[in-house]
Amino acid sequence: MTQKELLYMEDAIGHCQNLETTFTNFSNAIENSELQQFLNQLAAKQKKQGEELLKVMEDIANEG
Repeated sequence: MTQKELLYMEDAIGHCQNLETTFTNFSNAIENSELQQFLNQLAAKQKKQGEELLKVMEDIANEG
């Protein structure tokens, strides 16, 4: 993996983490339960995507 690709992956993981935090914070700040549920689903998706990207990076690191 090139340095540029590594930086891209790190940025992508960081964006997933930031979105997860943002969705969670918005969910906690509102009273509408339907919107809370929707935002919690979005947060969970971002968490999963971040974990999947991290796993890809770990798999690549273990190959070398």
